Amino acid sequence: MSSSLLREQETFQPVHVINVDIKDTQEEATLGAFLICELFQCLQRTEDMEDSVGMPILNHTGVSHTVFHLLGIPGLEDQQVWISIPYLISYIIALLGNSLLIFIILTKRSLHEPMYLFLCMLAGVDIVLSTTTVPQALAIFWFHAGQISLDRCITQLFCLHSTFVSESGILLVMAFDRYIAICYPLRYTSVMTNGLIGKIGVTVFLRSYGTVFPVIFLAKRLTFCKGNILSNTGCTHIFLARISCDDIRINMWYGFFVLMSTVVLDIVLIFVSYVLILHAVFRIPSQDARYKALNTCGSHVCVIILFYGPGIFTTLTQRFGRHIAPHIHILLANVCTLAPPMLNPIIYGVKTKQIRDQVFHALFTKQK
Repeated sequence: MSSSLLREQETFQPVHVINVDIKDTQEEATLGAFLICELFQCLQRTEDMEDSVGMPILNHTGVSHTVFHLLGIPGLEDQQVWISIPYLISYIIALLGNSLLIFIILTKRSLHEPMYLFLCMLAGVDIVLSTTTVPQALAIFWFHAGQISLDRCITQLFCLHSTFVSESGILLVMAFDRYIAICYPLRYTSVMTNGLIGKIGVTVFLRSYGTVFPVIFLAKRLTFCKGNILSNTGCTHIFLARISCDDIRINMWYGFFVLMSTVVLDIVLIFVSYVLILHAVFRIPSQDARYKALNTCGSHVCVIILFYGPGIFTTLTQRFGRHIAPHIHILLANVCTLAPPMLNPIIYGVKTKQIRDQVFHALFTKQK
């Protein structure tokens, strides 16, 4: 009798059953674990279950996250310690190579020419680009330190996007420098003065910061109620906007405008510059002179391919490669910030005789 009464009492207790459908993959299981923990925290804070289960938990209308969790490379958690090795090596090479390049160009008066001064700017931007992304990734790989505040996240994405636009702008002015040097060699020194170089440098950085600066306010206005999990090694504007429950069309369109008015425009102008350069080179009667003129552009062309190539390939895979594993997309995107800073000083050091001689002199002459 007592047991039957107990069963009747238990029957009338309110019970909420929540079904969670998680795909049988490591990435989905990781995301599901974070979301379930967040769900239980919401349940514990809820005072009236009957009135609030349908609103705060399901619709998240009153929740806006200010702290996010970067997962690194979902699906490769077991290999992230090994993946960190090439990240660390590339970062060390980028810091040492670009710092050495800046030191040599600034301390050797023979290298105070427009091409080398633009290269010095490029090296400085590469240091900022790699420092913005790699230390955060290493912290996730080694210490699982993926927690990041909204303000830090927006600061990181601002630095990342602005330095990317700056590097694109510097590559454009380097193409302009080669165009003047080859097509108008007699007017080169009178056109490319130190004053003009300074104005060009200021314009490049003002353009990058000016176009990316509104992204700060576009990101701050969003309400992040879909979750606080970012499946990436760092913060980007698109990844942050995707977890917002607001209308993000203005964010998407402004991001498209920035891309078209900076990077895409730079690619078109660089292409036009090299068409004019090739037209002028092949009109030179001497074969040796043609080879020498083309050789001065070799390093710049390699750097252009290295910078824009991975970015274009990554964009195409994200647009059309929907069946590609998510960690492949993340690794390809990271190549855009890992490869150029590491390889740019190597390319210019190997292919530019003046820099190669100065590096050899700085590293080995003093030891003798």
